[in-house]
Amino acid sequence: MRKAMQLSAEISMYPLKDEYIPSIRAFIGRLNSHSGLRVITNTMSTQVFGEYDLLMDVLKIEMRKSYEQFGRAIFVCKFIDGDLAPAKPHA
Repeated sequence: MRKAMQLSAEISMYPLKDEYIPSIRAFIGRLNSHSGLRVITNTMSTQVFGEYDLLMDVLKIEMRKSYEQFGRAIFVCKFIDGDLAPAKPHA
């Protein structure tokens, strides 16, 4: 049996409407609701790390929900194999 492939994705969402913040927040919130993914958000993009099939399935579902709920948007995504998430800071 082969080992599960890890994936790192960087996503920027550009809703094509004046009131864009609610749709971006909703998309990021839904990404955060999926266990098994690590989501890091900054002012320019959202980075998502996890198992390849899970991450791609979640993106497929959540991008569709965004289109259905909020209308047109552009998603710019970059993918690289492996988990390139920064180390979690110690509390």
